[in-house]
Parts: sequence; structure tokens; C-alpha cells
Amino acid sequence: SNLEFMNKIAIVIPTYNELENIESLLLSISKFLPNSDVFIIDDTKKNEIQKLIIKKRIKVNYFHRKKSIGRGSAVLFGLKKALKKKKYKIFIEMDADHSHNPNELKKNIDYFKKKKLDLLIASRYLSKSKIYNWSIFRRIMSILANFLANKTLGINLTDFTNGFRFYSERSVKKITRKCGKISDGFILLSEIIVVLNSCSYNIDETHTTFINREKGKSNVNIRLIIDSLIGLIKLARNKKKY
Repeated sequence: SNLEFMNKIAIVIPTYNELENIESLLLSISKFLPNSDVFIIDDTKKNEIQKLIIKKRIKVNYFHRKKSIGRGSAVLFGLKKALKKKKYKIFIEMDADHSHNPNELKKNIDYFKKKKLDLLIASRYLSKSKIYNWSIFRRIMSILANFLANKTLGINLTDFTNGFRFYSERSVKKITRKCGKISDGFILLSEIIVVLNSCSYNIDETHTTFINREKGKSNVNIRLIIDSLIGLIKLARNKKKY
């Protein structure tokens, strides 16, 4: 039944300095997907999020890594922890800053199941998608990065770098075995696409409304962007190895 299926969903949320956002996000997730299990991988120095969760009695799987090793490595860590439980059919990754809206979860899960997908990406660049509150700099950088990824990797998708995604169990098994070779940062998002594409797994995109963060500070800076470009070149060179 559909309800039973909803019990088999793991949501992985990498967090770094997201204390101001996390509580409202978790409340929102529990409203739209009450029976899903949330895995928070917290790379913030202090475990303030853990204290908040305990104080408010919010039920989540919380892991504190104490130092920022990178978003990509946090997601891999979370997927591995979720996989160990051997009970999930769908694995979701999303950001903690409210740029990925929990009100899209149900529609995306329905689409994911209907199309029997292995990876569904919430793309900011489909015609029905919308982006709010982005500076022109961020917009240009993102469009450029995705254009380059599309051309360099030769995979026909519009958004390689949005971390709002839905995975099948077999995808997660593949990703946790093969990915994370290039860097621990954002490039993992593109590496995952390369790996799953090389296995001919079913990848699709769906439209999304992306609202840039209102609270807290973005972790994207010039160094990250340069790292990502270097990563992309490495990824293109290594493509055959997958």
C-alpha cells in the first residue's frame, strides 16, 4: 500500500551552521512525509542542533562530524548510514536551508515511483522551474557550471548541481561503493550522475521552485566554484573508469 511505502523513505540532510533553519525544516518534513526517517549529518563545530533536537524531542538520526569535510562527503556518510538499516526503498537528499521545499516531496515521490526511476533531480532549469532571491553572480555561476557539466560530461540533463534528489536503493548501493573519489564537495553531485549514467540507470528531472536561503549564510564562495571546475575536468577525464 501507499502508506507502507511512505515508511520506507530516508531523507539525508547535510548541515553546516544551519541552527536557524533546521527546526522549521524538520517540522515541515514531518507534515508532508510523517513516516519518513531523517538523517542529519552535522559538520558544524558545536552540536547545537543535537541539543535543539533533544530539547524539542524531535525524532531524527543525528550524526555529528565536528568538522566541515564537505557537502558531498556528508551526503555519502548519510546514505551509508541509511543503507545499513536495510529498510528504505527511496533515499532523498535535500539542503537544510529551505531552498528545497518539503511541499514538493510527495509529488516527486509519486513521479519517481510512476517512472520507476533510479535518480530524480529537482532541476532549477526546466521551463516550469523558478529561482528566487539569487544574486546575478550566483545565477550566472550556476548556469555556467551546469552548461559546462552538460557539455563536458556529455549527459543530457539541465541541472547537475542541485542537491534536491531522489534515489532508488540500487542507486545508493552503487553510489556508496563508487563515488567520492574526486573531491568531498559539490562535485559529488555530478559524479553521482556520471556513475549512474554509466550503469544505464533511469535518470530524470522534474521542475522545482528554488528559494535561496533567507537565514544563515551560504557556503558557496569563489574557492568552491574553482574547486568544482577542477573537479569537473577530473571527472570528465575519469569518466571511462566508471
